[in-house]
Amino acid sequence: MSEPLRIGLLGRGTVGGAFEALVAQQADSVAAVTGRRPEISGVLTRSVGDFDEIMANSDVIVELMGGLDPAKGMLERALIEGKHVISANKQLISRHGEELWALAGDNGVQLRFEAAVAGVVPVIRVLGGSLSGARIERIHGIVNGTTNFILSEMARTGADYETVLAEAQRLGYAEADPTEDVAGHDAAAKIAILTRLAFGTSVDVDSIPCEGIERIQPDDIAYASELGLSLKLIATTERVGDGISVRVHPVFLYPGHPLASIGGAFNAVTIESDDITEITLSGPGAGGPQTASAVLGDLVAIASGAVTEISPATDPLPIVTDTESAFYLHLEVEDRPGVLSQVAAVLGDHGISVRSVVQRGLGENARLVMVSHRVSDASFSAALTQLSGLESLRAEPRAIRVIEEDFGS
Repeated sequence: MSEPLRIGLLGRGTVGGAFEALVAQQADSVAAVTGRRPEISGVLTRSVGDFDEIMANSDVIVELMGGLDPAKGMLERALIEGKHVISANKQLISRHGEELWALAGDNGVQLRFEAAVAGVVPVIRVLGGSLSGARIERIHGIVNGTTNFILSEMARTGADYETVLAEAQRLGYAEADPTEDVAGHDAAAKIAILTRLAFGTSVDVDSIPCEGIERIQPDDIAYASELGLSLKLIATTERVGDGISVRVHPVFLYPGHPLASIGGAFNAVTIESDDITEITLSGPGAGGPQTASAVLGDLVAIASGAVTEISPATDPLPIVTDTESAFYLHLEVEDRPGVLSQVAAVLGDHGISVRSVVQRGLGENARLVMVSHRVSDASFSAALTQLSGLESLRAEPRAIRVIEEDFGS
């Protein structure tokens, strides 16, 4: 007979319910592999369950409640009392991971959180295992399925942001209040966690520059498609000199980039290192069964006796805010001679060279759409300010970053 592995489940929403069902379905398989048969020994929701009883009758606490309070206090108590903990709570891990990891180490137990970033995509396990000895240079991630679905549908249908957002809400891909997703805050929490694992240093999630997708226009996607580009919301963390840059913003990708073809509600993470060149992990980033599968994977690791320790954070690395990027630039201009030369003069004054340009429309529909070569954020921002003052422009310029790497070329 297999020894039971008693699970205290905190939260039984979409993911919690799916996890409970998955444990029942896979209990025999887990027991065969690990020698311990998982069973749900107690459940805590807003209306049922008692935390003290759950603690007394559990070997592992699985937290799928979300939020900071009361989850943080419950997990701290669980770790102090010698319980292994599994959490899918990206906000809690990104903001209080250091404290929780320290408690886990002090009390000889595991804190696992694979499902906190990119759902079933095993990026946390890879960074903590296979690539733990590699010097990571950069991580690009599509780590929010809601925004990836919206941008994919805008590109496929030509519909505007509001229309596609409403469809995403109808299908259950977006919350009634989608702000955390569409404004980039969800992705910021996840990239903060990956930064800690990749570079050993903590970043304040509230200080990560975030630019969401709310202002993306269908014609931006259409014009960029003519230039061979596709649009994604990308979370990035990378080494820049002796520091790091961490940010979230919409980005255009060339077709050969590993993330360019990731559509719908899928997530994907590209990890770059001189030791490995690049690897990309992709899969469903949301959904009850998918996220529950990642949680069960953590449970199997604990039942198997696998130990993963996260060393204390190093001294904070300097945060670099003025990075370099190529840019997509969309200008609504007056249809008259000399406009292009005016724009070119402004760009030239700031050291910005143009890789490609598209001219479209006549009269009030005249447009200039171009992609620059790499330039510093500060130089491009200064050029935008000067362009905004040109009498020949009929609206504020729109700019979106472009990743030039094309691994398929």
